[in-house]
Order: sequence, then C-alpha cells, then structure tokens
Amino acid sequence: MKTLAVAIAVAGLMAACGGGSSPDQPAGSIKVTMTEFAFDPSTINATTGPVVFYLVNAGSVGHDMVIRDSSGNKLAGSELVSAGDRFIFTIDNLPAGRYKIVCDQPGHADSGMKGDLTVT
Repeated sequence: MKTLAVAIAVAGLMAACGGGSSPDQPAGSIKVTMTEFAFDPSTINATTGPVVFYLVNAGSVGHDMVIRDSSGNKLAGSELVSAGDRFIFTIDNLPAGRYKIVCDQPGHADSGMKGDLTVT
C-alpha cells in the first residue's frame, strides 16, 4: 500500500514538472517550428481575438517567441521552449495589426530568428 502511495505521488510530481508527454497540437492553432535560427513559417496570418500558437522546438537550444508592435514594444511572449519540446502559447486578445515575431534569446533575432505576424 505504501509503495502505491509513493508511486502516485511521484507520478503527480512528474506531471506537474512537465515530466509527461509533450502536448498535442490543439485544433485551430498555428504551428510554428523553431530552429537555429528561424521560425517556420516566418510569415504568419491570424484573425483578431484569441490566437493559439503551437510552438515546436526542432533545434538544439532553447527558443521562445515574442510578439512586438511596430514601436518594438513587447506585447506577449512564450515561455522558453527547450530543445525537442513543444509549448502551447495563447494570446487572449490580439487586435488587428502588423507585428514582429522574434526569439528573445541573446543573439537569436540578430542571427535571423524573426518574422512577421499579420492579424486581420
């Protein structure tokens, strides 16, 4: 009985710490693959309102995705996605406009990891 309780506790801790499997792509989400040093696709179109990105890090280092307005202000940003991991990045209310996407890790945007996001 004690072994079962320990096994349940360990399973719960692993799930809370991301020890489970990577999330599946949600229906209606926009898949963005991140590598050194690019987003694929680098030009993204979305509609106003909630926008869900399914980030897949196919690279060998951590990447993130940050959305900046035309003045360079950060509007939203994902968590750092470790190499080989996936992350669901949701923005609750993205208004119509043109935005830049960048990887905010040092040197990544300067190495070409950037793109455009148009919301209509």
